Amino acid sequence: MSQNKEQLTRVGVSIELSLMEKFDRMIEKKGYTNRSEAFRDIVRNVLAEGESEKGREMVGAILIVYDHHQPRLVEKLLALQHDSDAKIIASQHVHLDHHHCMETIIVKGPTEKLETLQGKIGALKGVGQCLLSKTSCRAMH
Repeated sequence: MSQNKEQLTRVGVSIELSLMEKFDRMIEKKGYTNRSEAFRDIVRNVLAEGESEKGREMVGAILIVYDHHQPRLVEKLLALQHDSDAKIIASQHVHLDHHHCMETIIVKGPTEKLETLQGKIGALKGVGQCLLSKTSCRAMH
């Protein structure tokens, strides 16, 4: 048995039946085994959003889909990563087809720096999509 197991508390929530039915269908599709797991994830996500708004340290992934035949695009992507104020932890490059690649860049830093890097990458000619997903490690506690 784990020594670090946190105590649990029970809460009661009043929710309209139709809303609860929609919630139950959604959590079943996502593979939750019970409502408590889903509620905990929702609370963690809301807390992570709050951390993000306060400018705290965040970790995230920037997902980029781009045309690697676009002249100098790969060079520009690398330059942005090397010059970024966000800390680049790792990246992974995948070939999707003859023209398109996908890259995932794992980043760490204040929300503003992560969003700035995402914006600069997304603005490059040849980048089709550039998404940022971020969270706070603190939201787990």
